[in-house]
Order: sequence, then structure tokens, then C-alpha cells
Amino acid sequence: MLDKKEVDVVVIGAGITGLTVAFQLIRKGLTVVVIEKQDRVGGQINSIRESGFIFESGPNTGVVSHPEVTELFQALYPDCKMDVAREEAKIRLIWKKGKFHALPAGLVAAVTTPLFSFSDKIRILFEPFRKKGTNPDESVGSLARRRLGKSFVDYAVDPFLSGVYAGDPERLITRFALPKLYNLEQNYGSFIRGAIKKASEPKSERDKLATKQVFSAEGGFDNLPASLTKAIGSENIKLSVSDIQLSQASDGWNVVLPSTNEAYHSRYIVSTIGAYALPSIFPFIEKEQMDPISSLHYAPIVQVGVGFNNIGKYGVNAFGGLVPSCEKQKILGILFPSAFFSNRSPQDGATLSFFIGGRRYPEYVNKPDNEIEALITHGLHNMLYIPTHIKPDIIKIFRHEYAIPQYEADSEQRLKSISQIEQQYPGLILAGNIRDGIGMADRIKQGCRIASSLI
Repeated sequence: MLDKKEVDVVVIGAGITGLTVAFQLIRKGLTVVVIEKQDRVGGQINSIRESGFIFESGPNTGVVSHPEVTELFQALYPDCKMDVAREEAKIRLIWKKGKFHALPAGLVAAVTTPLFSFSDKIRILFEPFRKKGTNPDESVGSLARRRLGKSFVDYAVDPFLSGVYAGDPERLITRFALPKLYNLEQNYGSFIRGAIKKASEPKSERDKLATKQVFSAEGGFDNLPASLTKAIGSENIKLSVSDIQLSQASDGWNVVLPSTNEAYHSRYIVSTIGAYALPSIFPFIEKEQMDPISSLHYAPIVQVGVGFNNIGKYGVNAFGGLVPSCEKQKILGILFPSAFFSNRSPQDGATLSFFIGGRRYPEYVNKPDNEIEALITHGLHNMLYIPTHIKPDIIKIFRHEYAIPQYEADSEQRLKSISQIEQQYPGLILAGNIRDGIGMADRIKQGCRIASSLI
């Protein structure tokens, strides 16, 4: 029989949520062990360094939308430093009728842009006077069309959701997928009126830490989980764990790891793994309770990193370009990381990230490399106008079958099941991107809040 080690908390999953939970708990003197199936930390975050390029195989950026993000980097400084996107490269591009157009950033641009119809430009002036919606399960597409008009859905909302969720605006439910937008209408009766009132509200010094800036970590996003690992202590993180056996005890939980011949007793279990992996970790939870959670749909993504040693005059000084679904293109969008972050490519070169698949074209996650490369080549020459004689020096293809969870009509039942399970099994916390948002800032905020509740 194995000797059990006593710890306060066992965290399952060494992605950014699990590492944040462990880091915050250890800072407060609690004992923690983190268990991870993969042979590395970071979850979806993974930076590939090759020949002077830095490619992200998972998330490229986050947004400092919660103060917890800034506070985490402050706590890790100088071991890990926040890299903030350059202001001069903040332009967002939208593809329409064969070319990219800048998303309007001011009144004049909003009036003159070809992205939106004239009638919708007029219509938006009356947005503050429209009635508040009454359907709590209204989709983002329906809500935006009702308040802003069809062209705003087609050429602003749809591509935005493609960039964030790789999802369908007609299936994503606003109060789960974009709760801030939903609350603007519910609390203020209008997007515009709500945005104006919120902007005028006094902010505390902590609130000001949520700068809304786009961020990564200096030298590559994986420096963030690497720094968290260093602070947690690698001895407290168990990698390549192929199986976990959990059982309730009278005063907590017993955890056995047969593959590493280790066992633990803890007061709390915090799961941060994907919905699809939960049934095998928690077989004792009734199928009727687990099904609403494990059935969460994830949009598959193929991300393609493209590197040029010398791109000449064909570099793009923008954040990225998004492609609306009505344009019927296979490419969802393109980011230009070397334009807004430093040291992501050789001095005269460029690093680009193409995104394919999502809700729109899920079959592409299984397409062969040559078909993916042909699509990227088409995008380089026909969307970015890079001449055919200028060829990429590196192409890296990354496939993610379970990339981005979709907060759709089944979200309410999923959240109810999570709450019921946590009440039935005291000390068990089901977290991660199955709830509370999908962005990097959401994951960090959730990790901090869970740790605070356990402390």
C-alpha cells in the first residue's frame, strides 16, 4: 500500500488556469500538487523557436481585461515580463469583396467605410432609443442585428467572433459568450449609452490595472507558464501522468497515480481540464450529471505559422485581418505577430499566423499538410499580395481538435450541472474553460478567484 502524502489542494491540469491556482495558493503557504497528462506545462500555450522566429502553436495574445492579469505579471517580475502590443500596429482589417479594409476607429472612418451599409450607418445613430431585448438566450447575431443592423453583423460581429471563438454568431448565446455586451443592454438599455456611462464611472486604482491592452510574455507566451512553474516548484508538478484514481474520504479526497506510484490525500480537488476529458477522470459522477458538461462542443482549429527572413516592402503594419463568413473564404483570419510584438522574426522578416477551421470548416483539422500549405500560399499571394517569387522560409502547421469551447444554447444546463456536482461532492471544484470565459485574462481571473476562495 502506498504512503499518502498530505497536501491541501490537488490541481488537475497544468494549463494557465491550473498553474495560476497553484501559484496563488503556494504564495499563501498552502501545499499543492499539480497533475498533468502531457509531458509539459502550459496546456494550449506553446511557443516554438526556430531560426530567429517565434511561433505560437496555441494562443498568440490575450487582452488585459481584468486586473488579475497585471497583478500576476507584477508578482512574477522580473522572471516574466508582460509584452504589450505596439499601438502603431493596432489596426484591425476586415476582408470584403476581394480586399482588406480597416475596421473604423473613429467617427469619420465609420461614416466613410465601405464595410457597412449606408442604412445601417444611419441606423446606429438610433441605437440608444431601441427597446431592450427580453430573450435571455438571444444569440449574439440576433442581438447585434436587432440593435445595429445586418451589415454590422456581417462585417464586424461575425469576424470578431471568428477571431475569438472561431464560432457562429447565430449559435453563441450572448449572456454566456459576451456577458459584458449582454449586460450593456440589460443594465443601460443600449450599447452606446452603456459604454458612455461605464466610461464615465470612477475607477479604483486596481480597476485601472485592466488596461485593455493586448499582451503576451516577452520572448514567447510560454515564458508565462514556465515562470509559474519555477515559482510553484517543479517538484510540485507531476507530468506525464497517464491515469488518476480519485475517491472521496471522510475529510477530503484520496488521489492515486498508478503510473508514478504516488498517492495523495487533500482537502480539495480543482479540475481545470477540458470537458471532453472529465468522464474518464471522474467515473463516479453519474452520466446524467456529467453529460451536459462533457458534451460541450469545441471548435477545431488549424493554426499555421509562416516565417519570412526578408519580406521587403510587403510587410503589414497591422494587428491582423479577419474574414467574415459571408465572404466564403476558407481562411478565418491572419495575425501579424512580428508587427505588434518585438523579436518575433529576423530584423527584416515577418511572422504571420493563419487560422483555418472553426465552426465554419471543421473538416480542415484533418486535411493533409499539402492542402493546408496550398491554402496558405493562396492567402499570401491573393489576400496579402505578396508576389509569388517571395516564398516563406518556414511553415509550421499546428492542429487542435479541441481548440475553443463554444458557449451555445446548452451553456445554462452545463453550468447547472457543474453547480450540482460541486454541491454533491464537497471539496471538488470543476473549472477551466468549461465556464467563466475562454480568454487568457478569463483563465487567470478564474484561477485567482478559486485560489482566493480556498485560502
